[in-house]
Amino acid sequence: MDKIKTSVFYRNTKVERVEDGTEGDSRFIDLAFSSEEPVQRFFGLEILDHGKDAVRLGRIAAGGPVLVNHDPDDLVGVVENVSIGADRVGRARVRFGKSNRADEIFQDVKDGIRMGVSVGYQIHKLEEVEGFDRDNGLKSFRAVDWEPLEVSLASVPADLTVGVGRTKDEEIETKIIYRKEEKKMEQKIEIVKEAQPTIDIEKIKTETRNAEQERVREIMSLGERFKSQDLAKDMISGGGSIVQMREKLLEGIEKNAPSPIESNPDIGLNHKEKREYSFIRAIDAAARQDWSGAGLEREASEAVAQKLGKAARGFFIPSDVPWSSGKRDLSVGTNTAGGFTKGTDHMGEEYVDALRNRLVVKEAGARILTGLKGDVAIPALNAKTNAAWVAEGASPTEGAPTFRQIAMSPKTCSAFIDISRRLMQQSDPSVDALLRDDMINQIAAAIDDVAIEGGASSAPVGVLQTSGIGDVAGGTNGLAPTWDHLVKIMENVDVANALAGNLSWLMNAKTISKLRRTSKVSSTDSVMILADKLEHLGYPILNTNGVPGDLTKGSGTALSAIIFGNFSDMLIGEWSGIDVLVDPYTGSTAGTIRIATYTDVDVAVRHAGSFSAMQDAVTV
Repeated sequence: MDKIKTSVFYRNTKVERVEDGTEGDSRFIDLAFSSEEPVQRFFGLEILDHGKDAVRLGRIAAGGPVLVNHDPDDLVGVVENVSIGADRVGRARVRFGKSNRADEIFQDVKDGIRMGVSVGYQIHKLEEVEGFDRDNGLKSFRAVDWEPLEVSLASVPADLTVGVGRTKDEEIETKIIYRKEEKKMEQKIEIVKEAQPTIDIEKIKTETRNAEQERVREIMSLGERFKSQDLAKDMISGGGSIVQMREKLLEGIEKNAPSPIESNPDIGLNHKEKREYSFIRAIDAAARQDWSGAGLEREASEAVAQKLGKAARGFFIPSDVPWSSGKRDLSVGTNTAGGFTKGTDHMGEEYVDALRNRLVVKEAGARILTGLKGDVAIPALNAKTNAAWVAEGASPTEGAPTFRQIAMSPKTCSAFIDISRRLMQQSDPSVDALLRDDMINQIAAAIDDVAIEGGASSAPVGVLQTSGIGDVAGGTNGLAPTWDHLVKIMENVDVANALAGNLSWLMNAKTISKLRRTSKVSSTDSVMILADKLEHLGYPILNTNGVPGDLTKGSGTALSAIIFGNFSDMLIGEWSGIDVLVDPYTGSTAGTIRIATYTDVDVAVRHAGSFSAMQDAVTV
């Protein structure tokens, strides 16, 4: 089946008549844009049939564009109406806009300076014309189905015999009907359109305008939600996308985030109020349901509740007075449970705290998201757009990107302590300071542990539980870590294109000791994998026993994990402040008060490839 490729053609004519006046506020001219004059093309002579059913006028009649020299970016007017008279000439009335450019072109037309007119059109079907100009060796074709697309004011002189040419990027395949003289029969060539559609300027303008309005709306919405209206305005004026706005907000959250143990809003207590605030007084007031003697503590709780947009189970502690939660029974009667804090002649200022794991997740660069209310769904690009090289005339395969969501929802961490009424009255140092210091470290340790290792089904998923992180296996029953293992751990992150951001190693004390006792290359090498500095391959090592050292594999036990990654891709979300519920009834017969604490957090990894780990390191 024969095929020919055509595209948008252009024909020149001249302005017939200029109306020196207005219709309302619109300036207009009448012009002839097409005729049946033969024009030579690459396939022969072309004649545009101006019969009733040969011309598709719907598109140009519905406000077709008036351009300058066929430039779609140089729009100066629109087609008001079109007609084809008995003389088989296409005519149009066009209306000019009032922009400076449109006014300039209109004035040139009125002054007789710019009189060339050109029409852009597509041909959908051609019929061969018998015996027309065969003496010159040219076949002739009549366009029996064609469509004008736009009218241009051309700078070239009017030329009724030669077309300007055709474009290269809008090819279509045109149906041709050949007339064979010897058989007097038609051979119909069907077409398959594989071309790009003709540019619809108005449609593009509408879509662009709608997309811009949506961009502005979404960016302003995010700015209002996160109280970053100035940032939103800068992103809009600078042409930033909604994705870039989210990234800027996350960066701001990371830079300005408080410690994870200070998740309640700061309500602005002054120095005197911070000094006078009493945790024990609040507990006593909540237990007796009488806040008359704890006005400061009640007002602080109500201010926090207003900022968080939720009511407390008991009362809130503002971040001005940081604290956290643990599990310990405290009383005067038992020395180890509080009796050692009863003060008469002992040195309370020398109070000895418990030994705890070092807290490292925030130090490593994890992003802390505070003040969350609903569940969080962060859009993320899952697979980037694929590009491919193709042969001439071939079509590329689809390479559209795919997307995913990073979901975060509150997981509740709860703990309680029991304290005696006498302890609240007699302890030194004050129970306020003792309890706050203990709870600060307990909740921070809980966040660290779950961010590193994860927890049960009701707990957040940590790095080691995240599906898809890099994995370096030692052996069937575990294996002592070597230089090769550490290089491969880092290699996994590099191969995933994630070797950027806040990069750190996390190891426990047993692993660090083992690496300081392990030769770098061979058993006879005097250079150990780790020397004095806590760093490896140029990145810091953070020492914390929150990295598990009790893992099992095969018959191996007490195995340790070694983690490397970009901790900027770890998110820690906090929904509530520290909510304190005082229970004076459970231990009422023993004269104790139970203090239950609640906080809602979650942990998410933005890109699994940003982390890699060995989870079977033998460290003995």
